[in-house]
Amino acid sequence: MSTTLSEAESKVLLGQYNVPIPGESLVHTPTEAAQAAEAIGYPVVAKLGGAAIAHKTERGLVKLNLRDSASVIAAATELLDKARPEDGRVHVLIAQQVSGIRELIAGVIRDPQFGPCVMVGIGGVLAEAINDVAFRPAPLSRNDALALIEDLRSQALFGPLRGEPAIDREQLATLLIGLGQLAVDRPDIASIDVNPLIVCNGTPIAVDGLVELHGPGEQSINQSISRSIHSNGIATAHGTTSNASSITSTPNTPDPATTPTSDTTDENFRALFEPRGVIVAGASSHPGKFGFSALHNILASGYKGNVFATNREAEIILGIQTLRSITEIPDGAAELIIVCTPASTNVGMLRECAAKGVKAAFITSAGYREAGPEGAAAEAELIAVAHELGMLVAGPNGQGMISTPASLCAMIVAPYPVPGRISIASQSGNLLSSFMNYSLQSGIGMARGISAGNAACVSVGDYLSFFGSDEATAVALAYVENVDDGVGFVRQLRAVSERKPVVLVKGGATAAGSAAAASHTGALASVDRVFDGAIRSAGVVRAANPEEAYDIAASFATQPLPKGPNVAVITTAGGWGVVTADALAGTALNLMTLPDDLRDQIDTQLPPRWSRANPIDMAGGETRETIPAVLEMVASHPDVHAIVYLGLGIQSNTARMMRVGEFYPEHGTERIVDFHERQDRIYALAAAEMSAKYGKPILTATELGIADPNNPGPIAVRESGRYCYPSSQRAVRALAQMWWYAQWRACRNLDT
Repeated sequence: MSTTLSEAESKVLLGQYNVPIPGESLVHTPTEAAQAAEAIGYPVVAKLGGAAIAHKTERGLVKLNLRDSASVIAAATELLDKARPEDGRVHVLIAQQVSGIRELIAGVIRDPQFGPCVMVGIGGVLAEAINDVAFRPAPLSRNDALALIEDLRSQALFGPLRGEPAIDREQLATLLIGLGQLAVDRPDIASIDVNPLIVCNGTPIAVDGLVELHGPGEQSINQSISRSIHSNGIATAHGTTSNASSITSTPNTPDPATTPTSDTTDENFRALFEPRGVIVAGASSHPGKFGFSALHNILASGYKGNVFATNREAEIILGIQTLRSITEIPDGAAELIIVCTPASTNVGMLRECAAKGVKAAFITSAGYREAGPEGAAAEAELIAVAHELGMLVAGPNGQGMISTPASLCAMIVAPYPVPGRISIASQSGNLLSSFMNYSLQSGIGMARGISAGNAACVSVGDYLSFFGSDEATAVALAYVENVDDGVGFVRQLRAVSERKPVVLVKGGATAAGSAAAASHTGALASVDRVFDGAIRSAGVVRAANPEEAYDIAASFATQPLPKGPNVAVITTAGGWGVVTADALAGTALNLMTLPDDLRDQIDTQLPPRWSRANPIDMAGGETRETIPAVLEMVASHPDVHAIVYLGLGIQSNTARMMRVGEFYPEHGTERIVDFHERQDRIYALAAAEMSAKYGKPILTATELGIADPNNPGPIAVRESGRYCYPSSQRAVRALAQMWWYAQWRACRNLDT
């Protein structure tokens, strides 16, 4: 059973961890209240407090702006008269009145998945209505704390406001670090709620705070705090407490380290993704069966290793002579088995496979945990056998895997993607199929892909950990719906993010967590907010949906990271530039002011009617060499960090009308069609060339990439190995995430 400390007791703890508190004194009579107010200095606030009193404002237990002894005595008398029997022992807290026009909220929750998490947001009585908060797992580094503040939408409130200075972010970060450390040091703390933090001359000061305790020993800890307060008082100013030395904290007991979800090795993962030979167990001659699809797709993808198949009738299927038993396969000839047999046969089969040198298995079979108690028992047995054999067992109930470096497609559904450097682990086989479709549509290929299924033995985090060290993988992409071990998952993600980008999209993001009755912090702590803060602390880029996830992953796979926020927009017509400028305004990117020297350079290439500003609107002034020349001028300028290029394919669109018209190829149409299509190819290749030459991202965006995939412009973008963004808005969103990740790396000195 949990216990909520009184405000006074809570502030004793908070004051020890760099949380600024106003001068205060705890009293029991109106006369003592007047004496305390004289010592603190007017104006003061009077509050009725007690261990059983949580939200004082709702009961009218707070009196503000008390400016003399008479008003303090009257307020204290009224407050004591409002005490209820269920409030228990009560007191009056006299505190220095802190004034400011901005109120923040900070706190801690102890999440069942991610452990203690620190929150900050816009506070006051409307905290839940404003609903602008963010979370990070504790403990926090200074970078984590500053990034947590940056996550809030209401950034304008942090600057100078109505004559008051900007909020001191460093002081606020110190406060958040302290809250995180308190939660780590004190595992008996269930939650902390500091609301409001009133900003006074830029400094956030905790004018109210509640600490909720749970677990063994809470009663003795509570009594220790109470004795200290009642014997010594708590009156001091801004972050110190006169009785701090008398508080006995429990030892620093961090959350227990989580064990890996699998004991597989790099050798097991190599056997999964680049096996010397593959077995399809349960091969079928019926084209509608999984056993047919798996065998067919392995053969159709061009896999060059040994391919074996088992079938009770020993049929010839797709030219393969199937075998009745695993025992008939030569020792060491295969390292991977794709299992399409009933769940009841699989444990015995795995033992036979291990004896033959098989190191990895992908189990497509259903009938495990998802099928009820009996299936759960079968899955538990599968896990035990996998550990016993030292075998990587993927699935069960999964749709398969692909590995383009090995020309291997062992998916039972979905297309085979083009080769590339994106690797994907997904808790949904259908979402993996969607990513493969995006690969085919965009031309930006994949290296590895796996449907995790029930993830009984190997989790999405385990696959991502392998991708982190995999030379064939440049960027890892994950789809998850639930995480069994949040702390361990974040640890895995951080290790990968320090080496290469990780993009993640989560299903079920709208589920809300339960609100803690006595805590604004608990009420604001949705499952998704906590999850988002946890993965952002690990450097993971969160995508809103699968489409955006592939945009971002394709960007990381094909573009250099930006070295700053300054973006130039180059467009062949004004409207595209305007909507792109609007998109940039909602991000941390900067639509830079065009430097004078760069404007003068561009003047030499474009007619006087060009915009002479950013966006760089060519106003129809492009000629044979103009676009490549302007691209190089802009890309080579040291103040420019990234370019969004718009208008590609329009000349080819004009050519298309001529090509399909009744006058083609007469009247000179053949010549102008060839010219237009050739120019768009030149422009697309120039964008890729300048990006590579100057090490800056140049993102080419045109709706023709999906509206007319056969347009020579988008075709040339794909041929150059770059992603053709279907809109400038999607290009800007992807670039903004690249900049966020670049900053995350820079703050941790990962590129030095």
